[in-house]
Amino acid sequence: MTTLLSVQDLRIGFGKKTITEVVKGVSFDLAAGEVLAIVGESGSGKSVTCSAVNRLIDFAGGHILSGKIDFQRRDGSRLDIAAATEDTMETIRGAEIGVIFQEPMTSLNPVLTIGEQVAEAFRLHHGLSGAAAMQAAQQALERVRIPDAARRLKNFPHQLSGGMLQRVMIAMTLACNPRLLIADEPTTALDVTTQAQVMALLAELGRESGMGMIFITHDIGLVAAIADKVMVMQNGQAVEFGPLDLILDAPQHPYTQHLLRAVPHFENGDAVRRDLDATAPVLLDVTDLTVRFPVAGGFLRPSPGAVHAVESVAFTLRRGETLGIVGESGSGKSTTARAILNLVTPVRGDVQGNADGAVQMVFQNPNASLNPRLTIAEILAEPVIAKNKRLTADDNARMTMLIARVGLPEDSLTRYPHQFSGGQRQRICIARALMLNPKVLVLDEAVSALDVSVQAKVLELLIDLQQEFGLAYLFVSHDMAVIERIAHRVAVMFAGQMVEFGDAAAVLSHPQHSYTQRLIAAVPSTHRRHQDFALNTTEIPSLVKPKGFEPAAAEWVSHGPDHKARKE
Repeated sequence: MTTLLSVQDLRIGFGKKTITEVVKGVSFDLAAGEVLAIVGESGSGKSVTCSAVNRLIDFAGGHILSGKIDFQRRDGSRLDIAAATEDTMETIRGAEIGVIFQEPMTSLNPVLTIGEQVAEAFRLHHGLSGAAAMQAAQQALERVRIPDAARRLKNFPHQLSGGMLQRVMIAMTLACNPRLLIADEPTTALDVTTQAQVMALLAELGRESGMGMIFITHDIGLVAAIADKVMVMQNGQAVEFGPLDLILDAPQHPYTQHLLRAVPHFENGDAVRRDLDATAPVLLDVTDLTVRFPVAGGFLRPSPGAVHAVESVAFTLRRGETLGIVGESGSGKSTTARAILNLVTPVRGDVQGNADGAVQMVFQNPNASLNPRLTIAEILAEPVIAKNKRLTADDNARMTMLIARVGLPEDSLTRYPHQFSGGQRQRICIARALMLNPKVLVLDEAVSALDVSVQAKVLELLIDLQQEFGLAYLFVSHDMAVIERIAHRVAVMFAGQMVEFGDAAAVLSHPQHSYTQRLIAAVPSTHRRHQDFALNTTEIPSLVKPKGFEPAAAEWVSHGPDHKARKE
């Protein structure tokens, strides 16, 4: 096979007067049509290495200190990217080297519609204009399984979920048909079925065009499914490199062995917790929770109806219990969580137990939920001040106790968020949520952005805190292996409705609804090598319903003492 990319002894530094070397002599080759997975924890240098391949580090204060990046262009000529001019790089970025970033909100323009941004790729790289570019944009959104693609073209980024936004980014990148695709944690925010579809799309494009791909991820199961080669990075160095099977089956470096041990493996319900007290008091009782968002009409046109985001959701949550909510992006799981805290207003339904301060929330991205200008003490004081207007000596003592309890040093209170790692910042968010001594914590994808070893430690912390304080958790996640390890019961959501509910072991080991079965079948595993992801073209049902529409009452079928599924 033709060598598409050859990186030789690459060294990268940051700084002006004093250069700090962060990538130290990395080398690897990538053939056309081949997939290289780069794994490693935050700060290992994997993203910086890939940013050098299309010279994006130039805009972040980075410098290629030495080494060669030999790239075969579309016309067959070869170019040393390390020595290329910026004018040359402008002709390569997007057109020949595409990038999908982890956080789509930082990559999309908040004041332009989704349609305008996707259509731009077709205007710049395919010469389309006007209606033709917009039609191509709609087809691109449909290809990545965005429901109601025609309507979504008119949406702005803030109106879409994180998973939807990532699919938009993927649609934009694939529109250019690049020779090389760099995917930096592109499926972190995606549920397993959407992740499988994204991988199917990328694999399909790779087969059609011979596109090479560098895939940065911490999901070892996904690595097993797609990669041909694996490079493991630690502290700016490639500590192990080789064919997939050798790395997974016979890892030689201690760090690789550590990473593989830390990976949460999905075990079809065998790893669920067994410590639930079924007689514990109910702390949260949700009945008939329904959330709908009106769809705006046009000039002299009435509104066509409403988005039925959440439809008649009901459940109870006991002291010491974790209810895991799983489902695709856009299924309504995060909207359900937000409605419980009155962050969105339901059109009907009742939530008992969400008295002021009794329910607190931990969000997915600690970077976005911590004010960078406040010290940790000021951040922890925010919920207390919002409720009581003043701090007491007991509040200050609770701050010190919680910081120690989440495993951070006492001097953390005088420091700022940027002085902590991602895992430490999420611990700060957990401590803040506990300041008002709540009964229930709502955790919305609270560990999905963390490295696997950090993720495992945070999950252990959450379980310890739950047992110590008698907390109930509503745990929203797309990661079935994480749900299996923390949840006592599981609720599966699809298209705004709950389709299966019950004991975690029963639901995960014997799923009854066809959607739950598809979810579990799509979970990546280190045992499934070079998985052939089949592209699913099944249409996701539209959540937009006409004005006055009311769905039929759900019919449920019992499959055990604590296991039921919606009749299909």
